[in-house]
Amino acid sequence: MIEEIEAVLASADCLYTEEQVERAISRLAEEISEKLKRENPLVLCLMNGAVIFTGKLLTQLDFPLQVDYIHASRYQGKTVGDVLEWIHTPGIDIENRAVLILDDILDEGITLDETMKFCRSKGAKSVYSAVLVEKELEVEKPCRADFVGLLTGNRYLFGYGLDYKHYLRNAAGIYALRE
Repeated sequence: MIEEIEAVLASADCLYTEEQVERAISRLAEEISEKLKRENPLVLCLMNGAVIFTGKLLTQLDFPLQVDYIHASRYQGKTVGDVLEWIHTPGIDIENRAVLILDDILDEGITLDETMKFCRSKGAKSVYSAVLVEKELEVEKPCRADFVGLLTGNRYLFGYGLDYKHYLRNAAGIYALRE
């Protein structure tokens, strides 16, 4: 397996360098701060993919907020999504709160849409979403992100939290599998 992972990384195309990703996160922090600084939001990290994005973003949000996580997955280590599986729901009460969901990628939008619906069903006052990367697809997505860091074409991505078979989340940049 290690040889496969090393080969994938070695042959991948770097779409965004670490510096470009960091600039995008800083821009998002400014946009989110402007919108939510007076909302006392509950920030939900959509695990596992958004863990790096969340960590990098939180240190740049200079206003009162609480942090929790939610874990829903359609991939379970595969490269193609399947049925949504709820693994963990937030421990902090969502009712009457502004909620900001952080996700690594907005692909088809199914996971993010279901997570937003979940928060609304638990009584959230408002639900916002921020994604590090959005794929520009020619299909109608069930939801849009309020804050988007970077745009890409429809390729399989990894790095900065995005994974390839549970590996390469720690790659410093956004990479695409070689076509």
